[in-house]
Amino acid sequence: MILDNINDINDIKKINSEDLNLLAKELRKEIISVCSTNGGHLASSLGVVELTIAILKSFDIEKNDKVIWDVGHQSYAYKLLTGRRDKFHSIRKLGGLSGFPSINESKYDFFGTGHAGTSISAALGMAVADDIIKKNGGGRIIAVIGDASISNGLALEGLNHAGAMKKDIIVILNDNEMSISKSVGAFSNYLNKILTGEIYIKFRNETEKFLKSIPLLGLQFAKLASKTEELFKNMIGPGIIFEELGFTYIGPIDGHNIEYLLSAFENIKKIKKPILLHIITKKGKGYGPSEKNPSLFHGISAFDKSTGIMLKKTGNITLGEVASNFLVKLAKNNENIIAITAAMTEGTGLSNFAKIYPDRFFDVGIQEEHAVTFSAGAAANGLRPFFFIYSTFLQRSLDQIIHDVCLQNLPVVFCIDRAGIAGEDGATHQGIFDLSYLGYIPNLVIMCPKDSDELIKMLKSSLSYNKPVAIRYPKSEMPFFEMPETDGIAVIKEGEFETLIAHFEYIIVSIGLQTAMLEKILDEINNNNKNSEHIKQVGLINARFASPISDNLINKIKYAKKIMTVEENVEFSGFGSKIITLLSESDNLSNDVLNFKYKIVSLGNNFIEHGSRKELLSLSGFSEDGFKVIINSFFFSENK
Repeated sequence: MILDNINDINDIKKINSEDLNLLAKELRKEIISVCSTNGGHLASSLGVVELTIAILKSFDIEKNDKVIWDVGHQSYAYKLLTGRRDKFHSIRKLGGLSGFPSINESKYDFFGTGHAGTSISAALGMAVADDIIKKNGGGRIIAVIGDASISNGLALEGLNHAGAMKKDIIVILNDNEMSISKSVGAFSNYLNKILTGEIYIKFRNETEKFLKSIPLLGLQFAKLASKTEELFKNMIGPGIIFEELGFTYIGPIDGHNIEYLLSAFENIKKIKKPILLHIITKKGKGYGPSEKNPSLFHGISAFDKSTGIMLKKTGNITLGEVASNFLVKLAKNNENIIAITAAMTEGTGLSNFAKIYPDRFFDVGIQEEHAVTFSAGAAANGLRPFFFIYSTFLQRSLDQIIHDVCLQNLPVVFCIDRAGIAGEDGATHQGIFDLSYLGYIPNLVIMCPKDSDELIKMLKSSLSYNKPVAIRYPKSEMPFFEMPETDGIAVIKEGEFETLIAHFEYIIVSIGLQTAMLEKILDEINNNNKNSEHIKQVGLINARFASPISDNLINKIKYAKKIMTVEENVEFSGFGSKIITLLSESDNLSNDVLNFKYKIVSLGNNFIEHGSRKELLSLSGFSEDGFKVIINSFFFSENK
């Protein structure tokens, strides 16, 4: 195997051109094999195999050049070719390789990219740093951005700034959905070879100088010549918008033809200005099932690589599917309900809603900020928007949540999936901050269900509040059940908590999915301790609401001797912090009463790397054994 001979990043430069396509096949075979066991972002990485080979063959990543992958889940082939093949089997596993570029993993990962649209801004920043520090020796900064990412507002801001600054960066637009242009073929590739050739570039520059030198009319002639060239190029490609932003546009070319790519790169390296190379690739290239269904194989669990059939189908239903399927029921009786997502139709479970109510479903693409303000506008004009999004992506739209939704007290419902531990996608995708960054916003009701039944109640209840609502739930599954009709679902009053075990001297206040586990554990502990004269019983409250926290809840627990809070969130500024703040502000409490012992059980205050949800929760103490140790240590250690 050719791949066996690549142990160093520069080994690919020694491979003969005729063997590069064989290397591409070997890379695809390796990626498919590992993803079939570990899961991962298969289709995206299969689509850029030839591009990865061409970049490493043409540019000097070891010395001066840098490449940024956007979104980073395109980087599997890059990991294999940059010294990480021996660890590739561990990708997305606890302690193994990340599924995204990570500056902590390899010196060849120049920028971490777990969220879309960041590469162009980062590349421009790197280029400016190189100019100021003079450390890159004339190297090129290359941003590889997928076509879905290019629509992100941050990417467009980066394009605008980079074009205006005229910095020497290369943007490779990986168009893998034929969404921008279909001008691919021998003529287009031949034309772009001409347009990037040394003779043409020299002719273009000399002609511009000559026309500008003509007295009086020279500048007008130069502008006319430029417009004529733009018109000619726009006849066969969509490049005029990039040219207007200050980039030299090249493309589209076949992104699976290594010869074309190598030729284009050799010519591009001679152009010292912002370049945008538009390539056309096929998502899932080289693996039949992923070519036929690239969306399904975008982010997948383990599968049978011979058939493409997913393994471990349990018949369970995710909480995201519970929320989206019940929204279908609500929408049947309320024509003002609409559903919005940001490129996460399948991930958030909205596929069924989209089929049943296509005119009331909106996938805005990777544009989270726009999605929030779009929802606010719809709510301001009488609709009831439900915005389904992963917790980690909602972070990007914090200003819009505050300014456009909550400040105006508009009834937008945020259905926040992947709250807490998300699992194998790692630190960039763990939804561990939302209780903290949402918890301080006025007017926003924040709810966390303990199970699927409570999630359904919260969805129905959110319509009755007529104000902004956030419902957060983790990436978790429940046994499948038929969706109930809306009429029989009780509404939860705003701020209403639930007392599960009525003891208030020692008390746990929990919010979220772990509450059911805690109830089981406390039933066992209390039953074992019931005949003891010295050991107290421990109570349990299901808080339900992270905001508002009702005065009734504070009054219920303020005379306790020991209070523990539990949340699947970081500790600082989270649910537990809010509880202790409200307790300290509670009326009619003496200093003596405030001397209670208090413990916040949370996910800590560090970023959490990749691994299975079960493994990562267990490491944080969120398991049956872990909770037993924490409870016994906090409540009963003095009595032993």
